[in-house]
Amino acid sequence: MPNPPEYEISDDPARLDVALIHHWLSADAYWALGRHLATQQRAIAASHNFGTYLTSSGRQVGYARVVTDRATFAWLCDVYIDPAHRGRGLGGQLVDAVNEHLAPYELRRTLLATHDAHEVYRRAGFRELARPDHLMQRGPR
Repeated sequence: MPNPPEYEISDDPARLDVALIHHWLSADAYWALGRHLATQQRAIAASHNFGTYLTSSGRQVGYARVVTDRATFAWLCDVYIDPAHRGRGLGGQLVDAVNEHLAPYELRRTLLATHDAHEVYRRAGFRELARPDHLMQRGPR
């Protein structure tokens, strides 16, 4: 699905509004509430980042990042669309852009975690784990 003409997606790191991304995630995203700015800055520096921007002003209205070895595995995370711009398919388009970027690497697996956006990710080709008992975690529950 093409981007609506008033929006564009870019992976140019110079365009990221780090303070805005931090605000969105630390104040409104259930998975990152209270995240410190320094933590967000380190996460951005160690990831491939994507932004959705208003074409008219360049203002950032969405964000996603992917952590990958570009050979076998990727983790899609911190997908966020500004509440004022939700309901326009932008989250799905952002995830599609990430998938297109990763396609040439022919990764064995791309994972993500979601509490409430399963349908968005299903439309982008994700599905529930076939063997969730094969995954483990270290850290808080």
